[in-house]
Amino acid sequence: MSEEQERVGALGPLVGYHLRRAFGAFAADFANAMDGTGMRQVLVGILAVVSGSPGINQGAVGRVLGIKRANMVSLINELVDMKLIERVVDPSDRRAFALTLTDAGRTMLTECLAKIEAHERAMLAGLSEAERATLLDLLGRIERREPAAG
Repeated sequence: MSEEQERVGALGPLVGYHLRRAFGAFAADFANAMDGTGMRQVLVGILAVVSGSPGINQGAVGRVLGIKRANMVSLINELVDMKLIERVVDPSDRRAFALTLTDAGRTMLTECLAKIEAHERAMLAGLSEAERATLLDLLGRIERREPAAG
């Protein structure tokens, strides 16, 4: 039994424990990488989705990213206030807003993605390309799994 397994006891073989620890390490390093940008993971995620689907409405962005509708309004307001996103009434549904990136939003996304790529390279430096692909595949399988009925 390794020293680590002795310290964490019954937690050692639990995948969820290790996922949480890995997420904590990733999140801390991500925050470091974004220092000075004013950006958080959720905001970068919104910019990326809007960039990939100009004119998308905020409800659709929320569904893609798993963000509750109530939280989307304040997040979009934050990005509008930062002048990174423009929000206009959707001509096909006057109750919805179409979102597009501003020039500043495109610049911010480009800068953030460069920082994120460097952050991921550093965090995953000990993994081969094949191991990274396997990790993404395994995480994707967990993510797509239907929750157990309970």
